[in-house]
Amino acid sequence: MQQVQIIQDPENFTQDLVDQLKTSLLTALQKEFQPKEPEEYLSRAEVAKMLKIDLSTLFKWTKAGKLKKHALGNRVYYKRSEVEQAIVEL
Repeated sequence: MQQVQIIQDPENFTQDLVDQLKTSLLTALQKEFQPKEPEEYLSRAEVAKMLKIDLSTLFKWTKAGKLKKHALGNRVYYKRSEVEQAIVEL
């Protein structure tokens, strides 16, 4: 068993220890929880694959207003954040 000898007064030691723990925890959290792309656009095929549905179902959900589409020319895209928000817990 190892013994640790504290040279400074216990109050300063405790505060230093707490500060070090806070810093190391904050650093670890910042590394682990990076935000996703601000607005990642997904194609119809990517959304259908993500939701494990057919393209015809995706078309029906879009037409019904369950999902919002964004168009660029003739191409249709969906925002990842909006698709994730559309998923509701039953």
